[in-house]
Amino acid sequence: QVQLVESGGGLVQGGGSLRLSCAASGRTFSSYAMGWFRQAPGKEREFVAAINWSGSFTYYADSVKGRFTMSRDNAKNTAHLQMNSLKPEDTAVYYCAAESSGIFTYARVRDPAQYYYWGQGTQVTVSS
Repeated sequence: QVQLVESGGGLVQGGGSLRLSCAASGRTFSSYAMGWFRQAPGKEREFVAAINWSGSFTYYADSVKGRFTMSRDNAKNTAHLQMNSLKPEDTAVYYCAAESSGIFTYARVRDPAQYYYWGQGTQVTVSS
């Protein structure tokens, strides 16, 4: 069992930055690959970024590549999403998620159905 709690969301002007955090409790955090997803009103949940268990590999959606950076600190059981150059279209509820298959491929990590544990989400609103 893993519990995930996101924080760091808020309201920011376009071009600004936010840093989201995902705090994990429960079983061994380093056993899990972590992902960030987002969901805007009326839209499906979409993949944002993922990081493997050690933090040595990451994947990003094309829409955030070069602007967002995902990291993790296994000693502190946390994952982070640094978001720079934010745009109004980044407005959404952001969720962190954990999965333990050990298979870290882009096809797998971008599929929300592969993740077993989810946080409650944190709202990010970017004004124009």
